[in-house]
Amino acid sequence: RHPAAVRRAPRLRLPGPFAVLIVLFGLFATGLGVENVTGTSVLPGLRSSGEKPPPRETPVLTASQPVGITIPSLNVRAVVHNVGIAPDGTIAVPPLERANEAGWYDQSRTPGELGPAVIVGHVDSRAGPAVFYQLNRMRPGDRVEVARQDRTVAVFEVSRIDRFSKSNIPVDQVYGDVDRPNLRLITCGGPWVGGQTGYADNVIVFANLVDAKRS
Repeated sequence: RHPAAVRRAPRLRLPGPFAVLIVLFGLFATGLGVENVTGTSVLPGLRSSGEKPPPRETPVLTASQPVGITIPSLNVRAVVHNVGIAPDGTIAVPPLERANEAGWYDQSRTPGELGPAVIVGHVDSRAGPAVFYQLNRMRPGDRVEVARQDRTVAVFEVSRIDRFSKSNIPVDQVYGDVDRPNLRLITCGGPWVGGQTGYADNVIVFANLVDAKRS
């Protein structure tokens, strides 16, 4: 019952400040089976998610890695650590012994920069519910606060919550919005199908930056 590996996705590079973007869809371990992560590379379009433009006063932050995440509506307060590409070329995932922590995918934007920042978390583990166990209960208007190394806090407001089959992820919606600071929270969901898939779906929370403050 070790995490299942996947191939490293080929990289597509964006011109200018938008460098590598590797799409990460996480399926995280349960007490019944294994983890699985699927990597896909895309060239995002602009405003392809169909969401409203951000207000003019929306802040844009400089790069600073996240160190913590707070979701008041779910009573979640968790450490955030980096996850990236493993030495064997697979996409790394948060280790099971840290199932109550979240992982920032370090080839996505840092929270508050232009473009999508990606934070993933287990829904559960062999020990029971994990950090993003209740992610599917979030609602539009809920707030997510991400503490950063520079002692600023990026405050996001949820705009939508969706569940997508892993076999049919609309990557243009999930990762297409690169002209505003936004956040994607990803965990697994849907029915358990076992094998290399585990849960059939991904639960994805879409949120936009609405404020920034000092910690």
